[in-house]
Amino acid sequence: MIDKKLLAILACPVSKAPVEYQKESNELVCWQSGLAYPVRDDIPVMLESEARELTEEEKEAHREQLKTQTKHV
Repeated sequence: MIDKKLLAILACPVSKAPVEYQKESNELVCWQSGLAYPVRDDIPVMLESEARELTEEEKEAHREQLKTQTKHV
């Protein structure tokens, strides 16, 4: 679990965009750069060389989630 105060100040080192904690994968995801950074022993590893690229399926699921949220607002 990532501390909320820490999460609020973390940014993707590639795009400088905010990151979102994904509990199920224990990663910090940057949707703008399409990268997921691992969290090891509760410590975010914010290195581009350690990040994995998000799959097209993950990106599409996120887009669909955003569409659903927009419709309900």
